[in-house]
Amino acid sequence: MANDQHRSRELAARLTASHSLEDLAGRLQARPGCPQPNLGGSAQSPEALDRRWQAIAQPGLRQRLALTQAPESYAASIEHLIGAVELPLGLAGPLRVNGSSAHGDYWLPLATHEAALVASYHRGCQVIAEAGGCSTLLLAEGVTRSPGFCFDGVAQAGRFVAWALEQEDAFRAAAASTTRHGRLTGMRVSVEGDHVYLLFDFTTGDAAGQNMVTIATQAICADILARCPVQPRRWYIEANASGDKKASAQSFSTVRGRKVTAEVLIPDAVVQARLHAPAADLVEYWRMSALGGVISGTIGVQGHYANGLAALFIATGQDAACVAEAAVGVTRFELRDGALYAAVTLPNLIVGTVGGGTGLPSQRACLELMELAGDGNAGALAEVCAGCSLAGELSIIGALASGEFVRAHERLARVRRRKLDRG
Repeated sequence: MANDQHRSRELAARLTASHSLEDLAGRLQARPGCPQPNLGGSAQSPEALDRRWQAIAQPGLRQRLALTQAPESYAASIEHLIGAVELPLGLAGPLRVNGSSAHGDYWLPLATHEAALVASYHRGCQVIAEAGGCSTLLLAEGVTRSPGFCFDGVAQAGRFVAWALEQEDAFRAAAASTTRHGRLTGMRVSVEGDHVYLLFDFTTGDAAGQNMVTIATQAICADILARCPVQPRRWYIEANASGDKKASAQSFSTVRGRKVTAEVLIPDAVVQARLHAPAADLVEYWRMSALGGVISGTIGVQGHYANGLAALFIATGQDAACVAEAAVGVTRFELRDGALYAAVTLPNLIVGTVGGGTGLPSQRACLELMELAGDGNAGALAEVCAGCSLAGELSIIGALASGEFVRAHERLARVRRRKLDRG
């Protein structure tokens, strides 16, 4: 996190250009007396919205943030509701998926304000379709929660671990008492000095399951505190060892959410017609970019999973913060008898088709557009996410290998922006 000396000098000069060091120190001091208006808690009535807008005191903004549904529609999703943000929704596809859970042609609703993104994923979908579709396989499932326990010395920690390892049935029963859909499937143990981390792995049905596993883990911890002969000094429901909402080497090497792989074999003629470069050129670019990822220290090797996943997550009501962990994986390109073999593997797809934001009106509509709303569809959605990522990798690597990357962005972003400005 260090800056080199030249940047540090530039920063110091910039900070002192408009303020003396004494003034700057004063600006950084704590300032008591910040107003604390009553924002009405989680109330979502029209009257509660009126109170919040009175506190904001900028009535001219209200119409631009107007709701399209009754405020009560959002009661389970947000606190201090004041309106809704409109984000453009584009359509890519259809994406042909020949998978263990998903099998069909799927539209991809992508919510984004980044010009060229939807066009790029649409092009990737066309390439995959002309090759007969991508093959996808759901490899593993599991959402982790990692409570932490503090003891007085490693001897106590060791006794605790020995006891916990014999409690599988009791822990499973405690978890089952909180949910009909989730199931405790395993426990991993990590000891650091007199700290013990218990990593509980759950399946979560068709929900993404973050809240589900937290509540189940709370029940397990209550059982531990009630019965364990070695009581911890302190304990925490989550000790930051689960990989929740962050890229981690641990999740990359195991699974968090759903792990999916997707592949496609594309004739060179299709590659050249659609991506404007021979398959061999794409493989050569992929090879250099893979080493670039290693040199820069990325977790996994991929081009831009986050672009498509963020757009698809927002459109379908997934937890957008989970893109931080979902957009991790491995892309591989190879030549196979002149054809292009492309594969992606994503081990951390935290997605669901029930619960959370999937019930919001617009997000539910997007899932229905994909024919993946409701029970029984989470595995298929995960496979479609992998196929979407594969489409994006094909298109961006094709653009970079052919030298069209900058030209495409200029054409689809800057030119259209200039037309709007002249409009």
